[in-house]
Amino acid sequence: MNVFLDNFWWVLLSVNFLIVFITAGYELMHFREPVKSISLIFALFVLPVIGLLVYYFFAQEFRKSKLFNRKKLYDQKIIQHWEDKLILKDQDLIDLDQDCIAQKIKLVHLLQNNQKKPVTFKNKASVLINGENKFSALFNDIKKAQHHIHIEYYIFNSGRIGNRLILLLCEKAEEGVKIRVSYDYVASRLSSKAVKKMKSCGIEIFPFMPVWFPNLTRKLNYRNHRKMAIIDGNIGFIGGINICDEYVNFEENPKEKLFWRDTHLRIEGHAVKSLQAQFLLNFNFISGKELKVEDEFFPKIDIPQRTAVQIAASGPDTDWQNIMEAILTAINTADKYIYITTPYFIPNNQILTALCMASRIGVEVKIIIPEKGDSVIARYATNSYIEKLLESGVQVFHYHKGMVHAKTMVVDGVLTSIGSCNLDNRSFDINFEINAFLYDKEVAEEMTEVYKNDLKETTKLTIEEWMQRPALEKIREALARLWAPLL
Repeated sequence: MNVFLDNFWWVLLSVNFLIVFITAGYELMHFREPVKSISLIFALFVLPVIGLLVYYFFAQEFRKSKLFNRKKLYDQKIIQHWEDKLILKDQDLIDLDQDCIAQKIKLVHLLQNNQKKPVTFKNKASVLINGENKFSALFNDIKKAQHHIHIEYYIFNSGRIGNRLILLLCEKAEEGVKIRVSYDYVASRLSSKAVKKMKSCGIEIFPFMPVWFPNLTRKLNYRNHRKMAIIDGNIGFIGGINICDEYVNFEENPKEKLFWRDTHLRIEGHAVKSLQAQFLLNFNFISGKELKVEDEFFPKIDIPQRTAVQIAASGPDTDWQNIMEAILTAINTADKYIYITTPYFIPNNQILTALCMASRIGVEVKIIIPEKGDSVIARYATNSYIEKLLESGVQVFHYHKGMVHAKTMVVDGVLTSIGSCNLDNRSFDINFEINAFLYDKEVAEEMTEVYKNDLKETTKLTIEEWMQRPALEKIREALARLWAPLL
């Protein structure tokens, strides 16, 4: 025993590196993305003990192989029940104008083959700029709900906006409207009082994958990053705006409050059926029971508007990186321009290469990112990619009015993407995300004007000025870049 105690640290290091070698071998044999594997193996060897903890909490995929297999069972079991209700065989869609579809037909086929997600034409889409407009529309639609309200958010906080929503939901529940709520356990700050209040009103509310010490595991793998709502099966909301006061620019807020620039989408029509399906699958998973699918969840919809919309959902339970592949296809098939807004730009090699190639081919590529953002390490990681973008002719803009949190893309005046997915590894490969892809010239024109207005609040970066940034900044970027695949 004395010998052991005298050599405790050497024994600990020996055990650590034995486990590290075994873990590194396991990592290599699973053929993951080389850059991510190198980052993980680097952390394992350079940071004794800490490296193993990082690997366990941020890179392990045992939950993906076990927990989400259970979710897949739910998917397979109930998918037949509602698949026919998703208008996959609706003959009314055949004779509609499909000009925008024809231009982006590869993307349409990709999502159909990946997820069996139909492109739907009987939709009315309304772009909602910033939280104040989003919540005004959402609250108005909730007040008119007759049968059910489904809420699924990454952040659902108690606060001015959250409490208003809870009060409204309770009022509707008392009227007999069935309400189901899903919130991410790690990201949300719902008080126990608020949860009890909703449950006492008859609202079914469940957290997504509770963990120990949520304050210490904010970046823990497999969070539900989606922000969506479905009302009566015919109105849906999707985008980047969470249920949180931070996302709303109240008129009476003090001037020092950070301005929050975000984008959401209100959809009325057949595309809501795809949103509904995703909600039901996740709700079954988190509630541990199989929700009976009612006809009212997928009502008959007949509206005059003809906006083409296709929903893409991705997560650790999907066979393919659906949203990433859709964005990559949109970039690779662009002919004129690509306008991107994202709060976190930490791309994988495929997206980075595609953007640089598109620019060198002659496609106008513009990217708006926050000047400062809300994460220091993410900002430095993002900055590490800017030099290559600028060298390839990609135009990069720093948004300086406040925090730009919108996750949008406009391509060639015919395609628009609005959703929850950031251009980073966490959104592409780890989190549950959902985006709407709209094939419509009017929506694309509107979003192009929104983009031009946002550019007025930006500073364009130049390669000459960027290369002159301090050496210390470059060192910080290099260090942050090592952790990029884990962010």
